Amino acid sequence: MTQVVVMGVSGAGKTTVGVVLAKELGAEFLEGDRFHPPANIAKMSHGHPLDDADRWPWLDRLGAELAARGKAGRPVVLACSALKRAYRDRLRSFWPATCFVFLRGDFELIQARLAERHGHFMPTGLLESQFAALQEPDPDEGAITGDIRLPADRLVPQLAREISARCPPASRN
Repeated sequence: MTQVVVMGVSGAGKTTVGVVLAKELGAEFLEGDRFHPPANIAKMSHGHPLDDADRWPWLDRLGAELAARGKAGRPVVLACSALKRAYRDRLRSFWPATCFVFLRGDFELIQARLAERHGHFMPTGLLESQFAALQEPDPDEGAITGDIRLPADRLVPQLAREISARCPPASRN
């Protein structure tokens, strides 16, 4: 069973695309932000970027969720920043049949989106740190890239077709 992780910087549309993609694929949607411990939320809310020490336990929790659902035969679409290759490798260590969808967009577009977003703990001021940490997936990772300039109703069908072609269901791990 292939699990899907929709990744990118804050404001790229991981939740928006992930919810629609999960419906399209007949999968459960998981919002990675809901798995952050309170200390991580507080740190980001106060304008401080997370460091690796903050992220590892969170990634381990997400990886365990992917694996538990995969072993139960339950497909998942997870929204998770997964900004660095090491983070993606960590998630894959729990469930190797994980397909990554990278939502790519430029700083100005994403900054404008964040300025319009209300009620989220991630302040706009942390966007620079997200871009600084971002390591776009290397070709050997097999990630699918989505252009966030497209509306979700056009982007999601493209992503679903690519997932079906490039990330076929795998046997249980």
